[in-house]
Amino acid sequence: MRNIKALAGLVSSLLLGGTGIALANSPFHETPAGPRALPGDRLPPFAMLDANGDLPLSPPPLPAGVTMPRPFGPPESTAPGPNLDEATRMARAAVLACRRQGYRVGAAVVDSSGEARAMLTDDGADGSHVFVAMRKTEVVRGFAMASSAASAAVGRDPALKAKVTPAMFVEGGALPILRGGRLIGAIGVSGAAGIPIGHNDEVCAAAGLRAFAGPRR
Repeated sequence: MRNIKALAGLVSSLLLGGTGIALANSPFHETPAGPRALPGDRLPPFAMLDANGDLPLSPPPLPAGVTMPRPFGPPESTAPGPNLDEATRMARAAVLACRRQGYRVGAAVVDSSGEARAMLTDDGADGSHVFVAMRKTEVVRGFAMASSAASAAVGRDPALKAKVTPAMFVEGGALPILRGGRLIGAIGVSGAAGIPIGHNDEVCAAAGLRAFAGPRR
């Protein structure tokens, strides 16, 4: 499974033109949850029931060269992406844009490796929307286009359909985030009705994307 995960990571990196991801300093080599798992959906191999129903309470030994997080230590990831202010500003703008239309949604902003940078759920919204939104951003990362465009394209081209992964929700609602012409992440929205499905989500995602260029705080 780890070899499969490594290969998937390499493919994603190639699709994105190389993202410079560095996760070697993570304290533990977490186990992927499966082919439908989202990037970052990794769990420590202790203090949780394992597949055999056992509960290992002691952390395993750290791999060679890996240290526990420490104050002002090196970053766990160097993947290009929106910074904290940009990501939260975009997610909030998207959620509020949908609220003004009368919809309660969730919005997710991810970096170039697919890791979550901001996830917001509006008051009264189903908490699952942010995770559906993240699965839409996986479509953007895999096809380097709006998820609505990818949804239309895969229906016409079997070769493109073969690129769809189990972690993707191939529907409208997610848009690429570019910096200097380079794909550095995506913003996805889920929870608004619309015909075609995902249209209203994409309108709100576009509002969030416009906030990307707003004033920094």
